[in-house]
Amino acid sequence: MSVVTFISHDGEKHEVPLEDGESLMQIGVSNMVPGIDGDCGGEAACGTCHVIVDDSWIDAVGRSTSVEEEMLAMNPEREPTSRLSCQMRMSEDCDGLVVRLPEFQM
Repeated sequence: MSVVTFISHDGEKHEVPLEDGESLMQIGVSNMVPGIDGDCGGEAACGTCHVIVDDSWIDAVGRSTSVEEEMLAMNPEREPTSRLSCQMRMSEDCDGLVVRLPEFQM
């Protein structure tokens, strides 16, 4: 089984099954990962699914798009590897992906 690990701001790990073809936000919400809200339903319009991709994974999953940048630019917890998880489609190649969650979602 493929997995993705969400790490909360206080270090708690949430390892959940990776569903091929789903967004990382959908996976987080479906598995009740605390800190993944997805208020806009995946439209990149709210920023409540902000994740910080582990440096070792950023080349594999890619950097934020211009659509994501509009939302992330307003976030004080933004980091160079920040992404909106609703814009990240998962595949078997993402098995083992690790992302950190900011303390607050905007």
